[in-house]
Amino acid sequence: MLKELFLTMLILALVKSQDTEETITYTQCTDGYEWDPVRQQCKDIDECDIVPDACKGGMKCVNHYGGYLCLPKTAQIIVNNEQPQQETPVSENVGAAANAAAASGTAGGIAASGMATSGAMPGGGFVASATAVAGPEVQTGRNNFVIRRNPADPQRISSNPSHRIQCATGYEQSEHNICQDIDECAAGTHNCRTDQVCINLRGSFACQCPPGYQKRGEQCVDIDECTMPPFCHQRCVNTPGSFYCQCSPGFQLAANNYTCVDINECDASNQCAQQCYNILGSYICQCNQGYELSSDRLNCEDIDECRASSYLCQYQCVNEPGKFSCMCPQGYQVVRSRTCQDINECETTNECREDEMCWNYHGGFRCYPRNPCQDPYILASENRCVCPVTNAVCRELPQSIVYKYMSIRSDRSVPSDIFQIQATTIYANTINTFLIKSGNENGEFYLRQTSPVSAMLVLVKSLSGPREYIVDLEMLTVNSIGTFRTSSVLRLTIIVGPFSF
Repeated sequence: MLKELFLTMLILALVKSQDTEETITYTQCTDGYEWDPVRQQCKDIDECDIVPDACKGGMKCVNHYGGYLCLPKTAQIIVNNEQPQQETPVSENVGAAANAAAASGTAGGIAASGMATSGAMPGGGFVASATAVAGPEVQTGRNNFVIRRNPADPQRISSNPSHRIQCATGYEQSEHNICQDIDECAAGTHNCRTDQVCINLRGSFACQCPPGYQKRGEQCVDIDECTMPPFCHQRCVNTPGSFYCQCSPGFQLAANNYTCVDINECDASNQCAQQCYNILGSYICQCNQGYELSSDRLNCEDIDECRASSYLCQYQCVNEPGKFSCMCPQGYQVVRSRTCQDINECETTNECREDEMCWNYHGGFRCYPRNPCQDPYILASENRCVCPVTNAVCRELPQSIVYKYMSIRSDRSVPSDIFQIQATTIYANTINTFLIKSGNENGEFYLRQTSPVSAMLVLVKSLSGPREYIVDLEMLTVNSIGTFRTSSVLRLTIIVGPFSF
């Protein structure tokens, strides 16, 4: 009872699985096999046909189930049919082995141990037996091919054309006495519909829909490839039995008619006035330095840099097409493209007389007498005048006058230390006092004593040039008991330049 119940449930399960079985559209096969969508099973891949130069060094390629062999050119394969038969070339026996495998209905080779006794296959096929040959030169392959390494000039066994063999359904005996496949599609013995394509198989044939169609019931209907991505890179257009691809603007189809490649508009139709940069699917225009894109994004307009900023040049900015330049006033030269630097005319174009000295200041130069001493003073050294003690007039005058020159820029920030005065002779038990004797009527300067023997002239009001100031700085020296008194003057000529640079 339990046995009958088990058989009933098994039959119901098989029926149910057959009812719900759907057409397999994709599967994976073991290495060396590929999926046959017509027969719905894995079939062997002929590596000798698809692998370029599969065997090196002059070796011959022999395909077998799940792989291939590389054999010497002198190698031969022997096929047994109950008793030793002739040795045939490698190419013929490969076909014989393939026929034998197809007739047996198996997808792979049959183990040699299982067929070693008779060598006969069910259905009239044959397989090479491992007992067909003997000796150290015999090797048995995966699919029971018996491979013999022959001498360079082997003695081939003559064929026996009168010997008849029995072939499986879908095969026929060839003139070489082997079973070869019947091409039902070429012979017209198939029964495929007019909207189907006949495909020859080993020992049979199959009816298949043309490419781009799929079987639905008994009819072949169009496959909408556009619903099965990724056929096209960007856009897909379905057609009866096929499809074609389109690309978005800025792209074009590649040679494979599937992939979209970017169009380089800068090479094809450059519309930019100056610079063109290709980007994916489009392009952009740019302008050279000193220009900017106009509203049409194609042409370029000059940028007036001088109007855009007042800090480009130290003195004056001059706009030019695509650029600008800086100018400096007379007495200056342009350095580093934008800065004005004073020209030292005393070194380049000295126009002073021989009895004059040239003094350069910011923006120009002036000539002063080499001997600035006025009576009763006489020149003691360069720029230093002394009043002789033997002259009675000198008793009421400063003992010496030293002439100094300096140049400052216009509008200098204040307060600012500009000049230091210091005693050159120091007497013991004396007191030094520093003061501005003349030239400070408007209070532009202030003299700050920094030590018993020195003082610093400080600019306290901003000065604008060009202008010249002559300031007398006096140092009074008195001993501690008041019996000794002397003075000396430093006559400082200050030239204020016309500009702040």
